[in-house]
Amino acid sequence: MDGTEGSAGQPGPAERSHRSSVSSVGAREVQLKPKHQPYKLGRQWPELLLRFTSAPDDDVATDEPFLQFRRNVFFPKRRELQIHDEEVLRLLYEEAKGNVLAARYPCDVEDCEALGALVCRVQLGPYQPGQPAACVLREKLDSFLPAHLCKRGQGLFAALRGRGARAGPGEQGLLNAYRQVQETSSDNGCEATLGTHYRAYLLKCHELPFYGCAFFHGEVDKPAPGFLHRGGRKPVSVAISLEGVHVIDSREKHVLLGLRFQELSWDHTSPEEEEPILWLEFDGESEGTPVNKLLKIYSKQAELMSSLIEYCIELSQAAEPAGPQDSATGPPLDPSSSPAPVQRPRLRRQGSVVCSRIQHLSTIDYVEDGKGIRRVKPKRTTSFFSRQLSLGQGSYTVVQTGDNLEQG
Repeated sequence: MDGTEGSAGQPGPAERSHRSSVSSVGAREVQLKPKHQPYKLGRQWPELLLRFTSAPDDDVATDEPFLQFRRNVFFPKRRELQIHDEEVLRLLYEEAKGNVLAARYPCDVEDCEALGALVCRVQLGPYQPGQPAACVLREKLDSFLPAHLCKRGQGLFAALRGRGARAGPGEQGLLNAYRQVQETSSDNGCEATLGTHYRAYLLKCHELPFYGCAFFHGEVDKPAPGFLHRGGRKPVSVAISLEGVHVIDSREKHVLLGLRFQELSWDHTSPEEEEPILWLEFDGESEGTPVNKLLKIYSKQAELMSSLIEYCIELSQAAEPAGPQDSATGPPLDPSSSPAPVQRPRLRRQGSVVCSRIQHLSTIDYVEDGKGIRRVKPKRTTSFFSRQLSLGQGSYTVVQTGDNLEQG
């Protein structure tokens, strides 16, 4: 997806909330502008892959793009809550559900169960006591929960489990949440419609800080675990929205770093003999010392990510003078109409997958002391070697903790 989406006259709710995107088997995505012609982009797809991905030439030659109807990255969540068309809500629900099930949106177990319960309600109808709901959920568990929460035991223990066995932790939590799904609308007390459940699902997804983001692929350096081990790199997804940037561990399914645009500076570089890099700079601490932290994200999509960040910031700055009224919504809302739903607070559970794990990142730390920039190196309080020269001739001493600054 690129960062230069434009407007197209007065589109309807479906067109405003969604845009077409072109994707490939390698999950490289380009959000189309209104002026784009999908057929021409399909013809140019090999050139786009060579420029913005690190896919092997053989894969580029055989890759086939396909057209998707996806949520518009630049459509604000507050306007999404004003949509009442059930079909548009269904489209938004289906995309959000796909992202949750694919763990593209990392969620805590409690939230996965609450979201899965709403999917159960949509697909299976209201919960009916006495019906064998547990068996149905067990057979289709991966339709309601992400795959990493659906792992079942294999071999002898799985065979002994049988049809009458108790549900696993994920199944039981999902079943309990299914029982608690409200069957009346909170607005008027009437019987809940499918649109009500679609909206409830989207409201829950709005609590996730990366909902509605554009996703990019990259790698970051791992912290070196020891003197004899190489840190290497770990694959990440970089999620960029109108509010900020999130770096997500692709394997562990949790957030490594989450920053609002007010909390970061950024740039991108394209060394001739190295992979392009997106640089994120933010405030942090090193051994109790306030420092500036630099994170390197290696990705052929670094230029796309930098452009999107710049465009999102421009959109945010342009929207500030408009105040609470969105200039693109048309005439002011009627004061007598029902107020827009209040934005819910973001999740802040201890150990939540949406909380940053900066300790799992390898960053460059530095400070500016007025004379220049000094790089901060980690402190070492003990010697790596257990044996030292004991005859008095040696001059080796353990590194002291008092001075941890090295001229950069």
